[in-house]
Amino acid sequence: MVQSSIHYGIHFLGPLVVALLFFKSHWLKAYIIMALGILIDLDHLLATPVFDSQRCSINYHPLHSYYAMVVYLLLVLPKKTRWIGLGLVIHIVADSVDCNMM
Repeated sequence: MVQSSIHYGIHFLGPLVVALLFFKSHWLKAYIIMALGILIDLDHLLATPVFDSQRCSINYHPLHSYYAMVVYLLLVLPKKTRWIGLGLVIHIVADSVDCNMM
């Protein structure tokens, strides 16, 4: 229960905190775009079973792979893709918390 709260807290509060601290004039747009980083969880549909509470997503699902993470970090650099990259990086951080708590 605590693990799940931390995980989902990071997914939704992480982007909000980053948006409010660093993108004050456009915080709502920044928050929505970063929060949409949760869409990379669609790759869970490729797994059997789709959900396994004991499975670490990191490097198991294609959009959670180390290769994908490099791309997400690179997306943070250009201003045009910064919010998307930050949302994806925050998503990976949230998922890695689960892996470390198993």
